[in-house]
Amino acid sequence: MCWRSDLKTWLRHVALALVLLLIAACNSDSSAAPTSNLTPTAEIPPHGQIIAIDEIEANKLVAAQESVMIQIYQKALPSVVNIKVIQGFEETETLPNFPGGPDNFLERGEGSGFVWDNEGRIVTNQHVVAGATNVTVIFADRTQVLAKVLGGDVDSDLAVLELLEPLENLFPIELGDSGEVQVGQTAIAIGAPFGQEFTMTTGIVSAVGRTIRSGSSQFTVPEVIQTDAPINPGNSGGPLLDRRGRVMGINTQIISRSGSNAGVGLAVPINIAKKVIPALIEEGKYEYSWLGISGGPLVPDLVKLMELPAGTQGALVIMVREGGPAGKGGLVGSTGPKR
Repeated sequence: MCWRSDLKTWLRHVALALVLLLIAACNSDSSAAPTSNLTPTAEIPPHGQIIAIDEIEANKLVAAQESVMIQIYQKALPSVVNIKVIQGFEETETLPNFPGGPDNFLERGEGSGFVWDNEGRIVTNQHVVAGATNVTVIFADRTQVLAKVLGGDVDSDLAVLELLEPLENLFPIELGDSGEVQVGQTAIAIGAPFGQEFTMTTGIVSAVGRTIRSGSSQFTVPEVIQTDAPINPGNSGGPLLDRRGRVMGINTQIISRSGSNAGVGLAVPINIAKKVIPALIEEGKYEYSWLGISGGPLVPDLVKLMELPAGTQGALVIMVREGGPAGKGGLVGSTGPKR
């Protein structure tokens, strides 16, 4: 039985040695532990989490934004023009013929525009060149060329000029797709506000799908782009660009009580121009499909007022234009509360 006693004694010694080793390891200096050679990596945010702007070095962010804006301006500048117009008005009762004065009265105006093609066609607003007797197109390199009005459309407020003197180096502007424009994206206007040529202003697209009345036309322009990029008198006819320098609209109106920018600028969508401009170049005018009616949706209040069955849907024809397609087809307008 003595071998069992010796075994027990040996096991006690081994256990004691292990305990002493553990105590020594726990009391050892942590500074002696080997350091890792791995470089810490940035923590990847969970999916859908937006990194705060202050996590990006401010100076690099600003420099990148400035670089983009500078490149857009340099890209578009050769394609943008300033348009100076002389408009003639005949003597009327409100404009009497003063002794020794001219038979006609002249008024000077100006606006903006952009190069449409290599054939010397310039796009602008109809209201910029309406009644023009003399039109001068000024490029960024100070080249000045006389132009004639090739065609205009009051309903879309678009017009095409043609340079009377051909130029070798023309730079047609790049066209975008206004159907893809979204609220919140960058909007850049280049033009001549208050005669200050080739001015760039920036903002965002504030809204899409607006409807505006075009000048003296009885019709409206659909899918208009609204922007807070400063637009003022003189910007009319100039391009509204996206962040890639492509035209998404033609600046045409502002909503303002003072007559200057109030943060509500409106631009005719470029997709409308893509339809209208080729017709103005070829025919000098654009022919619209129309019915010759005015009306509105048949809302529940009207359904009740007209004593129609509940849930009736459709459109209420209020007025039919005499001689129009709808009138010739026998359609009549509403004549009373019940129809």
